[in-house]
Amino acid sequence: MTGSPTPSEGKRRVAFVTNLCPHYRVRTFEILAGYCSIRYYFFSAGAEWYRFPGHGLYRGEFDGEYLPGVTIAGTRFVPALVSRLWCDDYDVLVKCITGRFALPTSYIVARLRRKPFVLWTGIWAQLEGFFHCMARPLTRYVYRHADAIVVYGEHVKRYLISQGVRSERVFIAPHAVDNTLYARPVPHQEIRERRAALGIAEGGAVVLFVGRLESGKGLEFLMEAFAGADVAGARLVLVGEGSKRVCLHSQAQRLRVDDRVIFVGYVPPDDTLVYYAMAAVLVLPSVSSPRGKETWGLVVNEAMNQGVPVIATEAVGAAAGGLVQNGVNGWVVPERDSLALARALRRTLRDPVLRAALSRGARRTIAGWDNERMVQGFRAAIAAVTAKG
Repeated sequence: MTGSPTPSEGKRRVAFVTNLCPHYRVRTFEILAGYCSIRYYFFSAGAEWYRFPGHGLYRGEFDGEYLPGVTIAGTRFVPALVSRLWCDDYDVLVKCITGRFALPTSYIVARLRRKPFVLWTGIWAQLEGFFHCMARPLTRYVYRHADAIVVYGEHVKRYLISQGVRSERVFIAPHAVDNTLYARPVPHQEIRERRAALGIAEGGAVVLFVGRLESGKGLEFLMEAFAGADVAGARLVLVGEGSKRVCLHSQAQRLRVDDRVIFVGYVPPDDTLVYYAMAAVLVLPSVSSPRGKETWGLVVNEAMNQGVPVIATEAVGAAAGGLVQNGVNGWVVPERDSLALARALRRTLRDPVLRAALSRGARRTIAGWDNERMVQGFRAAIAAVTAKG
């Protein structure tokens, strides 16, 4: 299902409810809007726990609206969502998994109006937080009664099947970024200037992490692995902010690698490209927590567009979902295993021939993992549920 929309597809009216439009999802929503008549309703104010405050609310070349609301005790209430979904004209409602108010509201309105309901989710493990446990019966009910479910990858599909969902109702939309944005060449002069500003000698290997400095990211294991790998001239560059920064700095001092660990701080999404371009390897050492596992980790997609090999743990969706492939474009290691992570670092950094092969593999893999392929999953799900009508 590629190319121009089919005549019937172009006439389909879709209400798409999700929390917000982040920088990495603008192009996805634009492409999907080219295939059907779609209106996006965003219900979040952008204050999610997993977002940096500097990340703004984005808009694109599509019909979309950020709805006003109020947050009470951690729940975002958006009364305008009820009126929009009740009064607007659409053939199918698509809803992301998030929103303690928005999810049940969207599902109930779709059922009352007898409209097909499509769920979109990347969750692939049981969530154990207080509110997650309280909402588990409702979530399982929506899983089992949604007309279709769009998921990030096969790992999510396997999880849903274990929750009682029939496999034929699950459609895969591989989680993607705008490859044209992240694959663009970075001038060598810019890379040299950034390395110089960080105090990294020419030729010194950069082990890169991009993301929040929080406990679920497993950064204490990365710090141990970096110290254990003991690769001459290598630097560990941490791009991001979070509550674990002070602890990580103290750990680096205890391990006597503080002179080789660089805390960059927060970097806007548009400015991360030069860090990927200078990296020898990206590491995403996430660990399982009561909030579940890393649903995906789009920094993996971003880095691979620059030909950067990736080391990820088994708790990372991009690894479980098949993007990170052992010996092809990187390595998948057990979570919380500093020794395995150190071995993967040494193997990658000390063998330039292997690293070059992994780099080529990263570019080949990500070239076919794009927004068009992601949108095909949504198109297939929408076509399936509207055909029933």
